[in-house]
Amino acid sequence: QVHLVESGGGLAQAGGSLRLSCAASGNIHSIPNMSWSRQAPGKERELVAGITDGGLRNYADAVKGRFTISRDNAKNTVYLEMNSLKVEDTAVYYCKVDVLWRESRVGYRGQGIQVTVSS
Repeated sequence: QVHLVESGGGLAQAGGSLRLSCAASGNIHSIPNMSWSRQAPGKERELVAGITDGGLRNYADAVKGRFTISRDNAKNTVYLEMNSLKVEDTAVYYCKVDVLWRESRVGYRGQGIQVTVSS
């Protein structure tokens, strides 16, 4: 079992910044991949950013240059630094981790955290 705790969401003004965190705990040997996705009202969930345990990053075109994903392997925590926020960034943000434990690889997703950007 793995437990995810997301934090850092809330309300920001356009042009402002927020930092999301997601800490994983439980039966974890390693976490090869960590990512953030988001789902806006009436829209499908989309991948925002991902990072491997080696530090390779990928971003959705909509957030390139504005968002930065990072991780602390010692803390099993992934972060999403969001700058120059836009109204269209408003969504529920979810972290996802792919956990290796013994001979299993299982994906876990957080409950989601609301980010609202006002104009």
